[in-house]
Amino acid sequence: MAITAVPLTEHIGAEVRGVDLTKPLDEATRAEIYQLWLKHLILLFRGQELNQEQLIQATKVFGEQAISNRKAELLPSGWAKLLPGIMLISNIRENGVPIGNLPDGEMWFHHDMLHVEKPHKGTCLYSMEVPSKGGNTRFASCYRAYETLPAALKEKLEGKRAFNSYRLGEAKRDDGMGVDQVNESSHPVFRTHDETGRKAVYVNRLMTVGIEGMDRDASMKLLAPVFDHSENEEWVYEHVWRPHDLVVWDNRCSMHARTDFSAGERRLMMRTTIAGNVRPS
Repeated sequence: MAITAVPLTEHIGAEVRGVDLTKPLDEATRAEIYQLWLKHLILLFRGQELNQEQLIQATKVFGEQAISNRKAELLPSGWAKLLPGIMLISNIRENGVPIGNLPDGEMWFHHDMLHVEKPHKGTCLYSMEVPSKGGNTRFASCYRAYETLPAALKEKLEGKRAFNSYRLGEAKRDDGMGVDQVNESSHPVFRTHDETGRKAVYVNRLMTVGIEGMDRDASMKLLAPVFDHSENEEWVYEHVWRPHDLVVWDNRCSMHARTDFSAGERRLMMRTTIAGNVRPS
């Protein structure tokens, strides 16, 4: 069956059809999928009943798998182990303890791993259990945000760098941010994608804390309208999860957010990341 890519919106996202990720893919198929990813920023694969090994193999279509140090304290009932590089994103609790990371609540728009020197270039998220409503993931095109940014604002920020912090730990319902920040790195406000050569906004509301060489108030005066502009609904796709969806996004040119959902409904996802091998420029 031939591969087809059905756009999800005008500016970001495509559903890939004609691919079975439970089976090995030949090099031509892998290359075709990768080019679709560069073109559409996020790819959706529906109906993929993946185990941990198959998720890892699917991740490697997009590059080297990154190995995270964050591990689940507990595993879901019936799980014998969690393979290296797989993170559980879940609100399920065993004896009051979350089995995964980032369990509850809304999360603001952000780029994954923006707080490290060489951020991961992509993320894979695979759904196993989803709530009946909410817990959606929203994706924004940072290419489009850059291209449509008012010229005067773009001129003020061109060539500048911003500090980005990660507030490590479990997301807490209603606080909007999480817990204490533990790591920080600076990157360009506008990133040039190392493969496509296109420029993208590379700051976000959740993680960006200021501009190098400026105090916080002056930084936020410039950055706040960029955050608002980057979240414009015109270039946002909201994904409503079904079980066995795999979504893969490019962190170099997109950002994402999570909508709230009921704490009384189970949500279980497996996440892997794709290692970055360049410093943003």
